Amino acid sequence: MRLAFWRAGKDKAVIERAVSRPKAESAPTVEAKPAPVVAKQAPVESGDIDLHALGGALARKRGWIIVPTVLALVASVAAVNLVTPRYKSESRILIDGRENVFLRPNSDRTEERQALDAEAVTSQVQLVLSRDLAREIIRKNKLAERPEFDPVLQGVSPLKSLAALIGIGRDPFSMTPEERVLDAYYERLQAYAVDKSRVIVVEFQSADPDLAARVANSIADSYLVLQQNARQEQARNASQWLSGEIDDLRKKVSDAEARVEDFRSKSSLFVGTNNTTLSNQQMGEVNTQLNNARSMKADAESKARLIREMLQSGKPIESSEVLNSESMRTPSQQRVALRAQLAEQSSTLLGNHPRIKELKAQLTDLDNQIRDEAAKIARSLENDARFASGRVQELTLSLEQLKKQATSTNGQDVQLRALEREAKAQRDLLEMYLAKYREANTRESIDTAPTDGRVISRALVSNTPAYPKKLPIVLIATIATLLLSSGVVVTGELLRQTAPRAVAVFAPAQVQTRAAARQDAFVEPAVEPVMDEPAPLAPEMTADADVTEFAEIEHLADSLRAAGAAARKVTVLGTASGEAITLSTLTLARHLARDARVVVVDLAASSPTIAAVSVDASAPGLAELMQGEASFAQVITKDKLSRLHLVMAGRAGFDRSLLQSPRVTLAIDALLRAYDHVLLDAGSASDLPAELLTAHARAVVVPDASMEQDARLLMCEQLRAVGFSEVTMLSRPVQPSNAMDAPRVVAA
Repeated sequence: MRLAFWRAGKDKAVIERAVSRPKAESAPTVEAKPAPVVAKQAPVESGDIDLHALGGALARKRGWIIVPTVLALVASVAAVNLVTPRYKSESRILIDGRENVFLRPNSDRTEERQALDAEAVTSQVQLVLSRDLAREIIRKNKLAERPEFDPVLQGVSPLKSLAALIGIGRDPFSMTPEERVLDAYYERLQAYAVDKSRVIVVEFQSADPDLAARVANSIADSYLVLQQNARQEQARNASQWLSGEIDDLRKKVSDAEARVEDFRSKSSLFVGTNNTTLSNQQMGEVNTQLNNARSMKADAESKARLIREMLQSGKPIESSEVLNSESMRTPSQQRVALRAQLAEQSSTLLGNHPRIKELKAQLTDLDNQIRDEAAKIARSLENDARFASGRVQELTLSLEQLKKQATSTNGQDVQLRALEREAKAQRDLLEMYLAKYREANTRESIDTAPTDGRVISRALVSNTPAYPKKLPIVLIATIATLLLSSGVVVTGELLRQTAPRAVAVFAPAQVQTRAAARQDAFVEPAVEPVMDEPAPLAPEMTADADVTEFAEIEHLADSLRAAGAAARKVTVLGTASGEAITLSTLTLARHLARDARVVVVDLAASSPTIAAVSVDASAPGLAELMQGEASFAQVITKDKLSRLHLVMAGRAGFDRSLLQSPRVTLAIDALLRAYDHVLLDAGSASDLPAELLTAHARAVVVPDASMEQDARLLMCEQLRAVGFSEVTMLSRPVQPSNAMDAPRVVAA
């Protein structure tokens, strides 16, 4: 069962398209031409036809001409007034190949779209006339409930039964109800393409003018919906294929990156800052330290040498290292003060004065102290230079070792770069697929995606009957009867005039003329159809927007408990992600498992959640049970956090075709006899048998959060149509982010 129908009707901008065979705008007028009575006048005695005698015969027997003609006139007038009239309405669709350029993939935005040709438009006509679309229109407008489309509802006339017995017509009772309705539907439907245009005309006839207009519009709308569904189905198939490819690529990227890291750790080719290996980074740092040590050595040596030269030459010590030293700051200040005092005393005292001598002695002592301190600073700088020299030697040895190590790892670095290139290529491919997957998902979920056509003229209710055409039918019947009766009179007169042999010649011609006249006297005109839009569907269950997922599911669990045996089998499916559907199934099952025996059967296998919450994640599943590799006792496991029992689809890599085996239905029936409730996690139910999911089952639908209300309502109706006894639509799925909270709340 492919449940792809919920995406239909997501938007009220419905798609329409129709195509049909060319046909005249109005019902054809058939002129009944009497078969010309070309009777060879048998020669009387002279061999010529007596036209005067023929005229006299017509005048004498005018009653034989006027009476049948008047009777035919009255009968035809009565007949056309007794026939139920049909009203015709038409809608027109323009096939213009519209497409929003912003909805195309990036690679297609520069491509030119090819214009539709005549064959494409004709193909769309056949799509309008397709039986699938016809069944949808019949269902929406409830045509099967109208006697106009199913004559059995009002009883079959004896004349039609007699005609069916002799093989002239089909016996309605030998046909199925669907066949009877389809025959009446196609009899009233006409669709064709207008010449030298891309316009499709959809015409429908009915005894009810409102119904004719509704059906014509409904055909156009449903056709456009069918086109939109086809586009969304194409995008959905692309996204499903890309999803599988993305999963494989993720594994390949993970494996490639793991190989890179494993090789890097074995080869010690770790990456440091600036995307360089640690050995190269260490070599650069050692080289920087070596240059700094050499600079420090040269600086210390030059400063020490300069101070030694000043001490040896007896010049004043003016080096910044000496002047800025803390130990030299006080003697320098004292020296300045003594020189000031000496200059002041020298202005009043002579050079041999004791005070002058004392000041000079103090200056000499201070100069000696300064020189001694300068010598100490010089020795300190020399020691620093020797220390820097030792540091230079050590760093030089370290640099040489790192160079040898870098030389030995060049080959391994080449292999590492090859592995990194492989990992990058896989990563780039994964990112490209992810971008295409997002585009496909976007195109699939867009409700207002443009279609290839649009309705340019909607059907209106017609008050003028399209069938029968009263005046043409009356004129044809009257004129045909007039000509036929005149021909009979003329033929009789000719037979009287001719030799007896000629009677045998003209009699068959006269009979054939009458038969042809009767056959052409009345021709039923063709009729066309029109459709209406479907009535709005009543929602199965409208959830309050303020109620949380768990409160809603708990309420659903209470209703299932109250239903008792009617809710023993519950199928959970929807349009949300597989993980969200599985989480919703588990949450509902754990609520039910508080006071009942409940088992969850995983038929989707689209989420690892079932295995994650099972006490035995490697337990066999239905696939192994179908192959005879496991028993019932082995496939049933327990939930870690509740009394719930679990049955998985199968171990990783199992063949999904095993789930389509009839034995799966037998296994589900066995579980129904052992448990109070059996919940089937069907996911999107894209490849599962319908009987397996719908037989004696209720449906719980987990919709995508972005799903429109109209699409939800249509999905509920269609699920009931495929066989579910009751359908419950959740307002929102249990989100994966709540996966850890949900089990604890329910298990408590």
